[in-house]
Amino acid sequence: AALGRDFFERSLGPVLQCYLTRKSWWAPTTVSDWWEEYVYLRGRGPLMVNSNYYAMDFLYVTPTPLQAARAGNVVHAVLLYRRLLNREQIKPLMIQGTLPMCSAQYERMFNTTRVPGVEADSLQHRRDSRHIAVFHAGRFFRVGLYHGGRLLGPRELQAQFQRILDDPVPPAPGEETLAALTEPWARARQTYFGSAGTGSLRAVEQAAFSSRWTPRSRAAGTDRAGRGIDYAKALLHGQCHDRWFDKSFTLIVFRNGKIGLNAEHSWADAPIVGHLWEYTLATDIFQLGYSVDGHCKGELDPSIPPPQKLQWEIPEECRRVIQGSLWAAQALADDIDFHTFAFKDFGKGLIKKCRTSPDSFIQLALQLAHFRDKGKFCLTYEAAMTRLFREGRTETVRSCSIESCNFVRAMMDSTQSRLALFRVAAAKHQTLYRRAMMGAGIDRHLFCLYVVSKYLGVDSPFLREVLSEPWGLSTSQTPVQQLELFDLKNHPDYISAGGGFGPVDDNGYGVSYIIIGEDLIMFHVSCKFSGTETLAQGLGRAVRPAREWDCLSLLPA
Repeated sequence: AALGRDFFERSLGPVLQCYLTRKSWWAPTTVSDWWEEYVYLRGRGPLMVNSNYYAMDFLYVTPTPLQAARAGNVVHAVLLYRRLLNREQIKPLMIQGTLPMCSAQYERMFNTTRVPGVEADSLQHRRDSRHIAVFHAGRFFRVGLYHGGRLLGPRELQAQFQRILDDPVPPAPGEETLAALTEPWARARQTYFGSAGTGSLRAVEQAAFSSRWTPRSRAAGTDRAGRGIDYAKALLHGQCHDRWFDKSFTLIVFRNGKIGLNAEHSWADAPIVGHLWEYTLATDIFQLGYSVDGHCKGELDPSIPPPQKLQWEIPEECRRVIQGSLWAAQALADDIDFHTFAFKDFGKGLIKKCRTSPDSFIQLALQLAHFRDKGKFCLTYEAAMTRLFREGRTETVRSCSIESCNFVRAMMDSTQSRLALFRVAAAKHQTLYRRAMMGAGIDRHLFCLYVVSKYLGVDSPFLREVLSEPWGLSTSQTPVQQLELFDLKNHPDYISAGGGFGPVDDNGYGVSYIIIGEDLIMFHVSCKFSGTETLAQGLGRAVRPAREWDCLSLLPA
């Protein structure tokens, strides 16, 4: 407290704030450009697990068991979305039907690659791309998306993809594990990739997006065998070399027709990818559909050229670098613990009867679960959108408040008035969330002050201490943004399982959740096995006893 008071009243605070004020006079945003550069593009850790995140398929349904057919429909649906985006026909999202949110992040959804640099990466965005890059059985293919001036239909894409599945040509030496190059990637590009490798590398990086087809089957549902856990890990990191983590997103198609998505984080936040994913899932099943035998619908044009296998010349020295990078990536992936589960005891319907925000309710549940799991409170991060402002991205909601701690302690001691403390804690959380959305949060401001201090070459013990505190609990809600695309009344099984991300602290948890319909909440909990205080299933088990709150007792009389 003393450090903070000195910083803001007598020390560097006023000076640094003066620089920020001057930036606000000419820049469209005082935060987002620095946030992209210093948090994402200058980050030197692996994108896999540490930055990229994933999205899952339908929770209960797989529309077809045919891998090529599912890929054909889904790729076509994604391209229909891109066409709407290019024509500016996607309706802007509105808050309460009146306040529009900034759509700037959509611009780099397609045709975008993060290009590695030694000190800082950069985002390479092309106005258009007429192909995608497909990785299958250790080989990269270039698949054209147009023929005769028109977009290929689902059935034609299925035929193209089946050609890849049937192709027996083995990968070139080093090709199968090429994408494992992460930390040494920038120097490897400069040293080893010339001649034949340059054209192939360009084909991957200039693709509209990338796709990975795996010979393994996956299921979104969770059971004692841990299928949901394997599915989450398969999407987050896979085999560590089987997706191009630098691409804006990679579509993953499993052998049994299950799909998923892995997205790079620097170009946009998860709700942007979520908007694409909702449209894709709904279009796949409700608009395009499949024949009775599971194939895509439509006609075939036999004159369409086949996919082009990319050629690589990877020297032995580079292959040794790749192998070292792969070992490091595998160690990181093996350290990730996941627990995904569907909470079915009650959902949004009952929570709203409690006259409180579902998000506040869940955040308090997580505070209680964390206290039950660890016996202590921790600094908690919840992402809130700031897209009410031009080029806005996110702000931090510090969900662990004095009020939430009082409520949790009351839950451990039934002699106190739990309902009253619950009301106070929920109201405080809603206030914090609204303030964050309205640009009145503190964390992005402190971050910008820190950037200015580094630019000026001055040290601030206060900023250094505040910004180095670990987030023991990092949380995010996956919003459902296009309810009109889904008919949960007539098709209740066609619901997305949401998505998740890796832990941001070695001894902390990453928790993502999606509120589905009126009676279901899906949780994705991650942590590290090497963490001395974390166990993903431990936090999950602590969340499940939320029914012990006796939610009915919180209902109005």
